[in-house]
Amino acid sequence: MKLSALHQSYLNRRSNSFRGPAVDASADGGMKSPAAVFWLALHGLCCLISLVLGFRFSRLVFFLLFSTSATNLYTAPFRPATEVSDVSVSHLSTPVANQALPVNKTTPRVVVGRHGIRIRPWPHPNPVEVMKAHRIIERVQREQRAQFGVKNPRTLIAVTPTYVRTFQTLHLTGVMHSLMLVPYDLVWIVVEAGGTSNETASLIAKSGLRTIHVGYKERMPSSWADRHRLEAKMRLHALKIVREEKLDGIVMFADDSNMHSMELFDEIQNVKWVGALSVGILAHSNNADESSVSAAEKEADNPPIPVQGPACNSSNKLVGWHTFNSLPYVEKSANYIDDWGTVLPRKFEWAGFVVNSRLLWKDYDEKPEWMKDLALVDGVDDMESPLVLMKDTSVVEPLGRCGRQVMLWWLRVEARSDSKFPPGWVIDPPLEITVPSKRTPWPDAPPELPSIDKSISVQEQMVAVKRPPKTRSSRSKRSSRSKRKHEARTVETQVSAKQTEQN
Repeated sequence: MKLSALHQSYLNRRSNSFRGPAVDASADGGMKSPAAVFWLALHGLCCLISLVLGFRFSRLVFFLLFSTSATNLYTAPFRPATEVSDVSVSHLSTPVANQALPVNKTTPRVVVGRHGIRIRPWPHPNPVEVMKAHRIIERVQREQRAQFGVKNPRTLIAVTPTYVRTFQTLHLTGVMHSLMLVPYDLVWIVVEAGGTSNETASLIAKSGLRTIHVGYKERMPSSWADRHRLEAKMRLHALKIVREEKLDGIVMFADDSNMHSMELFDEIQNVKWVGALSVGILAHSNNADESSVSAAEKEADNPPIPVQGPACNSSNKLVGWHTFNSLPYVEKSANYIDDWGTVLPRKFEWAGFVVNSRLLWKDYDEKPEWMKDLALVDGVDDMESPLVLMKDTSVVEPLGRCGRQVMLWWLRVEARSDSKFPPGWVIDPPLEITVPSKRTPWPDAPPELPSIDKSISVQEQMVAVKRPPKTRSSRSKRSSRSKRKHEARTVETQVSAKQTEQN
């Protein structure tokens, strides 16, 4: 018996080794439960569907069947609307803020492949909350300036000479908006040539700044050289107002056609007495062949961007001045406002200097000795720059990384002196129609009704035009031919009858 049992086990092992793993799998499969067979068949079905659709369909089915709740599918990356409303209400203290915001509770979802996209409801913003947010941001910016900005900012005194012309509104609006953005206290002194006018007064009143609008007795000339001299006198007149009113701050010369960077107003806060800035000169001729010098000489003499300002050494000490080379533009320069040419700046522009207002006071004890009194330069006909007020120009403080950074640009663009423009750019009465519109929603006058005779004639013409020409068919042709033959026969019979009667 033992031998037979051993022989039977040997035969079973040998047969199993020849069958291979497929027989084992079938033997094991007989022992599996119906649930395992069902899941195996379902997995195979999902594999076939995945081959057709292009993504793993089984994972999506497993995710849908065994997820705890349908609401937790796509809400994990987002915060609930009630939580957001609770947080917003907890930070507010006013009764208006405690009102509940309308939130849509039914949040639709869009499923794209395996990824869910939740469409969140976005209620209309409350204007009270929006203004409160703006005030919070403004408060944060003030705190940042107090901690990291200028510790004890001084008042800025901006001096602007101007006069009524075509481009005054264009230029003065630009400098006005620059001054409105200054975060420090500011006094704007506007000196108008030819006396004060309502156009200038109404324009600077829109700024909301503290302004001093004064007039100057002389009118603005038409030549550029005389205009530069008169503008220097107008600036000196503004400095006298600073001395009489004892305005305390930093005096800057903001011409109405210049362009200023916001960093400029922070930089001039570092000046002690007199500071100098680099000014970018935007002066280019319209004629390409403007001089007989070669391009290499012009590139060596003139930098790509002409700059006027202080020049420093390696230790950031003032050693000289960099002026604008006007030789390539002399022959093509403009002498009058109506000239077609390049407007050249002066050797030193007033806009590139800032002055401590205490230097202008009459009874200031700490005034340095190198500063002149305004009464001594009152009779000077031509003042190129505030350097005339100083006995020693080596004490000037270079600003803007010792003149390496340009934060101010000089430009002179004017219209013709005889150009016409409405006062204050207010169009009253309305403009005339020069190009009529093709279609208007309402006619200026009702259309004229045609009379009865005209309407009848028009209808007849329309009927005549619309009536198509008659085309003769083959049947009509045959009937006309038969009629002609019948008429010819009747004529012949009549002629033959007459001949017989005569015989």
